[in-house]
Amino acid sequence: MSAELEQKKQELCAKRDELLDRLDAIKRDYRSGLAADSEEQAVQLENAEVLEEISRVTSEELQKVTQALERIERELRA
Repeated sequence: MSAELEQKKQELCAKRDELLDRLDAIKRDYRSGLAADSEEQAVQLENAEVLEEISRVTSEELQKVTQALERIERELRA
């Protein structure tokens, strides 16, 4: 049982790292600001809504992964 929990913990840690990287990439994209070209700005503004939703969903998934890791940690300590 402990080996299975350790394996699941490793999988969840990898998923957590992936989600954190995704959120960082979104933040970097926001910080880069708008392009000088007005057509490119229009595309960026259209994409902003999509990025916001991706960020929201990613944050929710990250919260679930974090909670699952906490449960596994409690089980491993028990």
